This record gives sequence, C-alpha cells and structure tokens, in this order.
Amino acid sequence: MSAALSTFTTYAEKALDHTRFDDGARKRALQDSSWADGLRGVAAVFVVSSHMVLAFATHLVIPCYGENGPSDLFQKPFFRLISQGPAWVALFIILSGFVNSLKPIKSARAGNIDVGLSNLATSSFRRSFRLFLPATTATVLSWFICQFGAYDTAAKSDAYWLFTTSPHPSSSWGAAFEDLFRAIRTTWSYNPDNPYDQPQWALMYLLQGSMMVFMTLLMTINLAPRYRVLTVIGLYFWSFNWTIKIGDPMVGIDVYVGILLAELSNSDYLLSMSRFSTIISPPLTVLGLYLMSFPAEYHSWAPWAYNLLLLRQRIAPEGSETSRFWPTIGAQILAFAIVISPHMRRGLSHPKLLWLGKVSFPLYLLHGSFMRSILSWMVFANQTLVKKEGDEVAKYPRPGMFVYIIAIPIFTVLLFTATHFWANKVEPWFGRFTKMAEDISFGREARPPALPVRAD
Repeated sequence: MSAALSTFTTYAEKALDHTRFDDGARKRALQDSSWADGLRGVAAVFVVSSHMVLAFATHLVIPCYGENGPSDLFQKPFFRLISQGPAWVALFIILSGFVNSLKPIKSARAGNIDVGLSNLATSSFRRSFRLFLPATTATVLSWFICQFGAYDTAAKSDAYWLFTTSPHPSSSWGAAFEDLFRAIRTTWSYNPDNPYDQPQWALMYLLQGSMMVFMTLLMTINLAPRYRVLTVIGLYFWSFNWTIKIGDPMVGIDVYVGILLAELSNSDYLLSMSRFSTIISPPLTVLGLYLMSFPAEYHSWAPWAYNLLLLRQRIAPEGSETSRFWPTIGAQILAFAIVISPHMRRGLSHPKLLWLGKVSFPLYLLHGSFMRSILSWMVFANQTLVKKEGDEVAKYPRPGMFVYIIAIPIFTVLLFTATHFWANKVEPWFGRFTKMAEDISFGREARPPALPVRAD
C-alpha cells in the first residue's frame, strides 16, 4: 500500500512539474489576450446549442420532471450548459467590457492619457459600425429569403424555437420594405426585437455595454489605478438599480467586471495571483459553471436549483432577474478564473478555438436563419402535417432520432462553411466601410488643396 502511494505521489509531482510555468513563461501567457477570442468562440457554440435545445429538446430546459422528480443527464448541473443561452450571452458582454477597456487602461497606467483618450474615441466610433453593419446585412439576407417562403417549413413545424421565431412573407413588396426598416429600427430600440433574426435582441445591449465602458473610462482615465478600481466597483453595485431603466439589469455588472478584469490584467497583482492559479482556478471554474447551470424556469423543482433560489432571495439586489442572476454571476466567476490562470489562457488560445473566435460573430448572426431554413428542410422533409388535440393548426411533427443523427452534422458543416466564408470574404468589407467612415468623420480623408501649390 505504501509503495503504491509513493508511486502515485511521484507520478503526481512529475505531472505537476510538467504543467508548471516558470516566471518568464507565466508572464508571457498573462500578457497574451487571445484567450478572449477562444472563449468567445466557445460561448457562440453554446448559444447555438441552446437554440437547438429550444427547438428539438425543450424538455432539457427544465431541471427535472416535476417537483423533486427524476432528471435526465443533460438536465443536471454542468451538463445542462448546452441549454443555458443567457449564461453564454453574459460571457459575451463580459468579454466586450474586457477587450474594449484593455488598451485604454494600459495607456492610462503608463501615463499616456492622450493615447488612452484617442483609443477610446476611435474604439467607440468603430464599435458602433462593427455591430451595426454585419447585423443589418444579416437582417437583409434573412428578410430576403423570408419573402420567398424559406421559413414556411419552420413556421409550420412542431419545433418550439423554430415556429416562434419564423416570420411569414409580407403581403406585398411595399409592405416587405416597411417590415425590413421596422426590423432594423427595433433591433436597436428599447426592448429590442428583430422578427427576421431573433438572436439580435442582444446586440443593443452589447452596444450599450460598450458605451458604458467608454463613458466610464472617459470619466476615470485620469484617476490613479486604485481609485479607478474603487469607482468601477461602486458602479458595479449601483448598476443593479439604474440598468433596469435600459431594459436589462444584468448588462452593467457584466461590463464593469470586464473593466475590472482588464485592470487586473494590467497590474502586478496578476503575476502574483497566477502562482496560485492551479489551486484557485479549478474550484472557481467548477463554481462558475455550476452557477451558470441555474435553470431559466421551474427553479423550485430541483433541490440544487431551489437552494440557489433561496440564496438569491437573501443576497440579490432588488430588480435583478431571477433566471439570469446566478448564470451571470457564474459567468463572471468563470472569467476571473480564466484571467488568473496561465494554463486556461493557453488552452483557450489553441488555434482551433481562435478560429472559432474569428467566426463567432458570423455564427451568432447566421445560425438562426440556417436553422429556420436549411435545418428545417432536412429535418421535416418527409413529414406530413398533423393536427394534434389542442392545436389550432396542423404542424410537422418532430421525427425520430435517426433523422437528427444525419441532419445535424450536415447542417453543422454547412453552417461553419458559411461563417468561415463570411469571416474571410464579407467581414473585411465591413472593416473597409468602417475605416472609410472613420477617415471622413475624423477629417483624415485626402482632400485637394484649395489653391495650387507653388513648385518652389
């Protein structure tokens, strides 16, 4: 027994030595922020999976079958993350706050206030265009194929997320253009809604979150780092109240956590904390993922969710959403665990995950249209309309498991091929338009002199 224990201890020590960073390697890992792209890609994939669950496996949304009833594997904590869309959207907003504040804070800490302010002005201008242009293009494409009946199959299906998000063709082309302009306008309005691309509801909050970052840093960039951190912490708790007025009480706390993580990434504390990351990060990661598993409804059915519900009632500020409070807090804890861990940073910087990060925004914009058209055609191709008892209209019933086994991999290949094409061929055009608008608006465009220039 002692020999076996000695062998195990020796093996564990060798394994730990193999994964241990020296100070130089640790510092290089902590200076690399590409992990944010990898995490963004992972979050985008889980957003897609949550919509697949809402379409074809709605029973996984609830934590169990009835109060204190049995539960399937993918209804349990951690496994149910495939259906937790709000938790992964919270990560999007945290990463937005982190990435948008990283360079200005670095400049401020180096004493280059003018450079930091210039970065803020440029970033705030670009952010609006880099959200609006791709989103509007995706809306136009979705609107166009909708007018030719591309979503008719989805609208008549028994798949919940598909039939609730599939618009019908407009009555005429005149009405269609009115519907298009209304959809673009309401995407960026209070209580955002886009009938042609439902996932775009989050874009207005991403834009608002970015503006919160820019305004906060504009007000605090001249402060010493410790006082800027104290100010942001104060705004974190205050935002529970005032962000209710913009329709989403969870945006502010995510954004301010992103700013605090950027401050930590630019401080000397990060290197010190990273030495203990192999002890701190694993339990924090488990805790974060556990809280992210909190269900959106029927919280009292499962004991583990009910305990979190009771705890939230004691500690959460007034106005925080029950269904999104714990997933949001969990996402923040997960982001902190990653920031202080060189190992997790390096893992999320894997080339395949960086590619996922590159296509994450096209994936977010295109997956809804692909699900309501291509995937619906494949899944319900051989189904006939059936009117069930209690239904007002006949619907295409969901097929057996074999159809999904064939259809979903094909759909996935088509979807990622389209997102790769968008990222490489379409996205650069948005960059050119943004640069053109920036040059014109900032007065950088080449203009001929008012009078001829003398040769001497």
